Amino acid sequence: MQRTATDAAREFGRTPDGVWSAPGRVNLIGEHTDYNAGFCLPVALPHRTSVAVVRRSDDRVRITSRQADATFTGTVGEVGPGWTAYPTGVLWALREIGLEVGGVDLHVDSAVPVGAGLSSSAALTCAVALAIGEALASREELVAACVRAENEAVGAPTGGMDQAVALLARAGTALLLDCRDSSTEHLPLDLPAAGLELLVIDTRASHSLVDGQYARRRADCETAAAALGVPSLREATAEQVEGLQDPRLRARARHVVSEIARAEAFAGLLRQDRLDETGELLDASHASLREDFEVSCDELDEAVAVARAAGAIGARMTGGGFGGSAIALVPAGTSGSVASAVDRAFGVRGWRAPGFLLAVPSAAGSRVL
Repeated sequence: MQRTATDAAREFGRTPDGVWSAPGRVNLIGEHTDYNAGFCLPVALPHRTSVAVVRRSDDRVRITSRQADATFTGTVGEVGPGWTAYPTGVLWALREIGLEVGGVDLHVDSAVPVGAGLSSSAALTCAVALAIGEALASREELVAACVRAENEAVGAPTGGMDQAVALLARAGTALLLDCRDSSTEHLPLDLPAAGLELLVIDTRASHSLVDGQYARRRADCETAAAALGVPSLREATAEQVEGLQDPRLRARARHVVSEIARAEAFAGLLRQDRLDETGELLDASHASLREDFEVSCDELDEAVAVARAAGAIGARMTGGGFGGSAIALVPAGTSGSVASAVDRAFGVRGWRAPGFLLAVPSAAGSRVL
């Protein structure tokens, strides 16, 4: 974090007022359930995005990043182009909820892989929200502002899972989020005690939530709920879903209803310290995402299949899909051999070499300097 402060001082000619950071995340289970008022079970990663802040006396905004050459210069409330839409969108959203947001210089530095489905965007928006609004609003209000920034300023129709875990997580736990009422429960996720590791496999297949596919899946879910006469698919039953006439809508709704049930079952196993029994739920989730929701891809399917064959007790894609990452729950000490097997398989297929990291359940965003 000192590097972020040093870089900011060099960029803006003044020692920053502080540095805040927020984590990326992996979702254990509960995919595409957040915008259907269901359950999801994300985990904050130790990989974080840091934002150094230099407050200004005018209404100007400057944003720089260690990972990008371009500098944004504008005013508070103006949404910038490209990646700068995320931090400037947050400033806009904070003003929209009535906070006094003045001019500011922001310098961004991130260790969250971009395009890997690990929520680098929420890590960025939440770090900015904390830097600007931590003393002015509750964590829950900041979550809502960050969701609004992505939905309205950026145009990414995300639910609230990523922002909630970035701002509400606790170390050593998974966050059970009920997206109908936004209630949360911190469930123990003691991987070492269970003799397990959670391996994240970045397939390097580019992942984006603003290319239209994500929005189409969300629209399908809303259409299916309307056809069933329910406020959301959270209220639908498996029997009702099978009565849908449109085969695409039936498949989309089947995934959501079954995934909500899997998330509840996974949470129940965590409450009973039975993490080692979750493998079948992970496998079933991936099959549903691949076949009914159709958001997987060849790289994700290969990563999951090879990880399972190499000894994982369960594996699935994680995140919005169409690329990004998979997770594999593996016996402690075997993550290296599982990663090597996946790497070899990708080489045989002529694909880019995947990346790997171990998910260590970590804390929410905070001030770090």
